[in-house]
Amino acid sequence: MLDSVDNAAGRQDPGAELARRAARRINDYLTTHPDTDQDTIQGELAGDDALVVPREATVLLAKILLLLAQGESINVVPDSAELTTQQAADFLNVSRPYLIKLLESEKIPYRKVGTHRRIKFRDLHNYKSRDDLERRRAADDLTELTQELGLY
Repeated sequence: MLDSVDNAAGRQDPGAELARRAARRINDYLTTHPDTDQDTIQGELAGDDALVVPREATVLLAKILLLLAQGESINVVPDSAELTTQQAADFLNVSRPYLIKLLESEKIPYRKVGTHRRIKFRDLHNYKSRDDLERRRAADDLTELTQELGLY
């Protein structure tokens, strides 16, 4: 309770500061060791065991720490996880009825479990990436047209 009062009063969250320092150290390491497939994480104290992890895990840890330092919450979802239609709609920031239209128009693969639809996170993420790319292209085309017409 005291922590939330301190944070509300404008004091820095010690966990956020620790995450910020750790993210900075990891990013420095990644910058100075760009060509490694695995990374060795040393303990803070002499005699601590080292931990060897894949490079992808080090990059992911740096991203997680940076988000925590910014006060963001983190959810880790495996690509193979199956989401409900409500979870999928929340991820895309659309209504559930709109998501169901996307599923039924075969824009996003899904499977049925009884009467319930399940969507793999991987398929949902792929759809979002494609949709974001189409939106960027449309915006670029609109910008180009605006410039050609001298309206920009």
